[in-house]
Amino acid sequence: MKQLFCLSHIPWQARPNRTQQLLARLNDVQILFFEPPVSRSTNKPKQGRKMRPHITVYTLPAPLLPRWKNPTIQRRNNRKTVDFIQQILIHHHFVEPVLWCTCPEQAIYLDHFAYSGLVYDCFRAWGNEYLGEERDLTRHAEVVFAASPGLVQRLSPCNDNIVLLPNGVNDHMFTRPGLTPPIQLSKLSAPILGRVGDINSRIELPPLLQAAQAHPEWTFLLMGRVTSAVRAQLKHHPNILLTGPVNPVELPDYLYACDVLFDLFHRDFKGSDVIPSRMYEYLASGKPVVAMIEPQQAEPFPDVVYPAYDCAGFVRRCQEALEEKSSLVAPRRQDYARQASWSGRAQVVTEILQHTGLF
Repeated sequence: MKQLFCLSHIPWQARPNRTQQLLARLNDVQILFFEPPVSRSTNKPKQGRKMRPHITVYTLPAPLLPRWKNPTIQRRNNRKTVDFIQQILIHHHFVEPVLWCTCPEQAIYLDHFAYSGLVYDCFRAWGNEYLGEERDLTRHAEVVFAASPGLVQRLSPCNDNIVLLPNGVNDHMFTRPGLTPPIQLSKLSAPILGRVGDINSRIELPPLLQAAQAHPEWTFLLMGRVTSAVRAQLKHHPNILLTGPVNPVELPDYLYACDVLFDLFHRDFKGSDVIPSRMYEYLASGKPVVAMIEPQQAEPFPDVVYPAYDCAGFVRRCQEALEEKSSLVAPRRQDYARQASWSGRAQVVTEILQHTGLF
């Protein structure tokens, strides 16, 4: 059986991220998934968790004195991580597997493992402080998957084998028959405008706050974790409701309960043309979508998404979305989602890995 080990930039999650969505669909491949270490104050997850029949998850060891930038300590931390991974590879009888990397910082491990080929999945634009590491990772990769045309252009000077692989969606979940609004939402005042995703200080809230103030008759439903600092800002708006994280299985029902879905600016991704997975989930629901767009940014779905460039525009676009009457727009949105299915994305990955001889 083919073998692959993944160095993930984030832990294995109940709400699957891009890496999980792709690797879970690689058939006939034995996968070891190494997630980042947890803090010493957090209970360490069980090692060797079987998350899928072909995927086993391990948590990397916590670093020594993590806040110290001393080069000697960093070398010891790296050695500790390498030794741990090598022991696991030996335990599972992995011999020159494919290495799947997800962030530039993992370039430091390239000289420490015997692997048959390197895959770099670039899901976001990294800061200039990572330029050297990302250049090394891209240059050594047999294939690079990039989540947007902008990332393809950014990485193309370092590698000739870069494949555009946008994010995706489990579209069938959001179109399955029998979707019903959750009971806890049944008494909310209509209309309901919803957003999926965590809310923290890097999310630009003014468009939401202005809309909530201008239209107290609208209910804004935020589906995700919210930091305490943001809660303090939102508590003055009784028509902004927080659900906390929503179980992925129940998320389609929550979106079904909404009249409009919206997205806000994330400061870390300003200037990025990467389309987040939640946008494809919105499209799969068929509901009207309002998205904050930078003026110079190309609109990814101009015929099915209402773009807004400022706070006043956001309020206006939400009103237009609520008044949408065309019965043709919802099927077009769902067609975009079908074209972005995770199963289709994973099929592209499989074909590319076979074409390059990695599988």
